[in-house]
This record gives sequence, C-alpha cells and structure tokens, in this order.
Amino acid sequence: MLEVEVLGVGVPAGRSAAATDPRTASELPLEEVRRLCARAAASAGVSDGHVAIEFVDARRISELNARYRGRAEPTDVLSFPVDGTAPVQATRELGDVIICAEHTADVREAIVHGMLHLLDMDHETDGGEMLERQRALLARERS
Repeated sequence: MLEVEVLGVGVPAGRSAAATDPRTASELPLEEVRRLCARAAASAGVSDGHVAIEFVDARRISELNARYRGRAEPTDVLSFPVDGTAPVQATRELGDVIICAEHTADVREAIVHGMLHLLDMDHETDGGEMLERQRALLARERS
C-alpha cells in the first residue's frame, strides 16, 4: 500500500474540503491528494511505499530552490527522492514533494509532476514521456 503523508500550510488537519480552486491546497480534499499520488505511482508499477507531500509558502520554497538547485527564487514544485529504484520487494521511501500553491497554476498537476520525478522520470531529458504521462493521468482524473 502507498502511504501518503500530507503536511504544511493551508492543508486542513484530518478533514476534507470541497475542491473549488485547483491552485489552493486548502481546498483540495486530502483523499484526492492521496489518490493522485497513488495513480502516479501505479503508472510506474509502484504500489507500496511512503511519500510526503508538503505545502509551503513562497519564502520556504525559495530557500529550498536556492539550496538544492542554485536558484534563489520561488518555484511551483520540488521533488526529493530518497530510495530511488529500490528493489520491488523492499518498502520504498519514495521521498518528498514540496509544493508552493501560490506559484503553481494547478496543485493537482504539481502533485502528479512531483510524484513522477520521485519515480525517476525527468522531463528535461526523456523526450516528452514524463509530461505525456502527466497529461494522461490528469485527463483521467478529470473525466
């Protein structure tokens, strides 16, 4: 089973809210965050493991972006893989996805995008496969 831990600003502790604005983390039901993570993981053949999704403000994501990518500016999403491609039989710590809702056009897209990075996909080097998978996952979610 995929365990999804949701942390951070704007996320209601232990309760769901109606999704009205895809940019607002506080309006995104926790079960939807978990479902998006599980679908992205399943698309890469991963059904077990742990991931943390954290919603942060612009100041915090700027600090992380500067520290880990050398870019002292806010961004929409950062991914920090932990176990990478651990053997299937091992419980995988997939890693952390850090999202700044105020700098993303769609929180759902940021969740899927971050998860695909944790699953060893990279849109900067893969010839479009990651972004195509992202589009397909989001289209299926919206239908």
